[in-house]
Amino acid sequence: MGRDIPEKGAPGPRSSDPGTAGRRGGPPNQGLALAAMLFAVSMTFIDQTIVAIAAPDIIDELGLTSSQMQWVVNAYLLTLAAFFALGGRLSDIFGHRRVMLIGTLVFVIASALCGAVPSGDIAQAWLIGFRAVQGIGAALMFPAALAVVIAVFPVERRGRALALFFGISGALTAIGPLLGGWLTAWTWRAIFWVNVPVAVIAIVLALLARIPDRARREPLDLPGAALVAVGMGLTVLGLQQAATWGWDSVATWACIAGGLVVLAVFCRFELRTRFPLIKLRVFRDLAFSVDNAVLFFAMMAFVPVFFFASVYAQVSLSASPNQAALYLLYFFIGFGLASQWGGRILDKRGARPAMKLGTALGAVGFALWAGKLTTLSMHDQWLYAAMAGAGIGLLLAPASTDAVNRAIDASYGEVTGITQTVRNFAASIGLAVYGTMLTHTTVTKVEETLRDKGVPSGESHGIAESIAQSVTGQGDSRGPSGSGPVAETVRDSMSAIRMDFAEANQWVFYGMAIALGIAFLISLRHPGTRVTKEEPSGQ
Repeated sequence: MGRDIPEKGAPGPRSSDPGTAGRRGGPPNQGLALAAMLFAVSMTFIDQTIVAIAAPDIIDELGLTSSQMQWVVNAYLLTLAAFFALGGRLSDIFGHRRVMLIGTLVFVIASALCGAVPSGDIAQAWLIGFRAVQGIGAALMFPAALAVVIAVFPVERRGRALALFFGISGALTAIGPLLGGWLTAWTWRAIFWVNVPVAVIAIVLALLARIPDRARREPLDLPGAALVAVGMGLTVLGLQQAATWGWDSVATWACIAGGLVVLAVFCRFELRTRFPLIKLRVFRDLAFSVDNAVLFFAMMAFVPVFFFASVYAQVSLSASPNQAALYLLYFFIGFGLASQWGGRILDKRGARPAMKLGTALGAVGFALWAGKLTTLSMHDQWLYAAMAGAGIGLLLAPASTDAVNRAIDASYGEVTGITQTVRNFAASIGLAVYGTMLTHTTVTKVEETLRDKGVPSGESHGIAESIAQSVTGQGDSRGPSGSGPVAETVRDSMSAIRMDFAEANQWVFYGMAIALGIAFLISLRHPGTRVTKEEPSGQ
């Protein structure tokens, strides 16, 4: 592969010992470094779910529409996806520790300003704008934080360290709804302000950990950065808005197709430039390509399950938001325990066994979980939810770590940017496809239920669409208001409608099982080779 030979024009060999801190004096404190990075990235994971819980309060106080509130959520995810690759490359050029600190500061300042949004006409632009800045801060912070963990742990201990990193940070996503419910009871602004003390702890620990900070002194590929940001931004925008604009909308496909064309131009440009934003030749490594393909299909299940399981619990099980968060704990118990096992397998035997076992277990777990959704009982589902979580936990750290270990010239930030871009892109596709599937199936089933109750076809279709949009956008088990025979019939049908929604969710969860089944077939292509030593070019 030629990975042991630095590129022409690249920095010469440096010490690869992660315990060498260079000019900072003394080896890095691995425990403090890992803790600092966990505190930093915890803000990005919690923010993915916490804002949705506070949405009704934000809408009421600021006078936003549901569409405007959706942009408050989407602005963060959009800039996060668009700038991940740039964030990874910047951390390689300017130093992982430095970029992590800058990203954390950008994120927390934007968080504080989101919490300080004034009322009035400026509220919408203010909140959406600083949510977008939060996404940029997260895109700088996350690749750099992960690269720091990789840099301070030797390759033989890296699997367990990253298993802990992904296990804890992934489980923090489930805390979002619980924390959001508790903070919103005080004020919704606190969901943003809570990031301030967390960021302070992360920065202090990072400064105490003596983390090495080596720069690569290479030019930044600004045209490449612009192309990938526009390409990813347009594609993810089209996927995000598909539910609102419709899959038959010209705007939806113009964004998706236009984004893919720009990404194709980006790939062509990167292959011709001397110092590319992303060294695409890393995909010539079969193991690296397999790792990313497995992550792609696994993330089509891992990220969407937070939303769909939570809404299912609130609608079909009539759970409160906090109870829905507890429902997700079954998944995360399996995820957290298995992630540690996956890290041990990686360190001892390589990524292939963990990915094969994880994808297989996840596929079976999601399929069995789907089959139990219509029991409308948490008690009957916990084992299969835990199995699904264990499958994802087994494969996530090994696939991510193996991919990053294969970095060209130890460009850990750059390769982390690639893997995180793949993960976010897959999550956007999963949310869009499953969301469309859920809405369409819910409309069909609810319409059949209402027609069986005697509601005329024309009215039943309109009511079914209204119910589907309501429950898939914001979980709500309440019946409709109003009087008259149709409204009474709909209220009397709510129990059947909850079952209709559970049956519609079965298709979504079977889709997640299929995604992991595809990931299993791809994992069989992994050559099984292991990375057992550091790259000579260091960091």
